[in-house]
Amino acid sequence: MSVANILKNQSHRPWKIPSGSWKYYQEWNNAVFLHYQVELKNLQAFVPDELEIELFNSKPWVSIVAFTMEKIRPKILPSFNPISNFDEINIRTYVKANNKSGVYFLSIEAGKVISCKIAQLLSKLPYRHSCIERKNGHFNSFNKKYNDKLNLDYTIKQEKQNRNDLDLWLTERYALFHNYKNTINEFNIHHLMWPLKEIQINNINIDYERFHSLVHSSPEFSHYSKGVKVLAWGKEKL
Repeated sequence: MSVANILKNQSHRPWKIPSGSWKYYQEWNNAVFLHYQVELKNLQAFVPDELEIELFNSKPWVSIVAFTMEKIRPKILPSFNPISNFDEINIRTYVKANNKSGVYFLSIEAGKVISCKIAQLLSKLPYRHSCIERKNGHFNSFNKKYNDKLNLDYTIKQEKQNRNDLDLWLTERYALFHNYKNTINEFNIHHLMWPLKEIQINNINIDYERFHSLVHSSPEFSHYSKGVKVLAWGKEKL
C-alpha cells in the first residue's frame, strides 16, 4: 500500500495525525508480541513520574515485541539495507501523557551496531546492541553487558477472528513517550491496524535480570503479525 493510501486510512485512530509532514518511513515486520499482566508497584520504578501508567481493568501490562525492522529511511531519502534492516526486541509498557495513550520503552535491542548508534543519535531512544539470530519460527538474542537472554520457538496459526478490547488496547498505539535529560519527548506515528494471528509458543526462555518482576518465560498470552508500514513524525518536547 502506498504512503498516500496509508495516510487516507485514519478511521481506526483515536486522534488525528499531526498537521505537519511525516519525517520517517519504516516497516515493522513479522512481529511476535508477548504480553504480561504486572503489579503496579513493580512497574512504577521503571516509569518517569511525569507519565501516567495506563491500566486495563485496574492492572498495568508489559509486552515484549520481537520483530524485524525494514526499510527505515528519512522521507527524502531511500532506505539503505546495511543500516535500514535489522532485528529488534523491545520491552514496553503502556502510558498516558498529553491526553494520548502511548507506549514507553523499558528496553530496546537491535541486532546491528551501526543501526543502534544512528537510532540513538536521531531519536535519543535507549537502543543497545544485542546479538540477535532470527530464522523461521525462531528468535534468539543475547546481550553481553546485561546478560539478557531470549530464546523463542513458535508456530504461526490462523488469523485472529475476533479481536477483543485488550487485543486492541495492547497493539493499537500511535504515540511513544520517552524521557531524555529531564525532558519528556513525544513521538507520533501512523499505520494501518495490526493484522493479528494466533501463535503457538513451542519453547520459550526469557531472562532479563533487571526486569525479573515484569517479564519471564510464562506470558499471559501472545500475538503474531505479518507487520505494518509506519510513518513517524519527529520528536516533540512536552
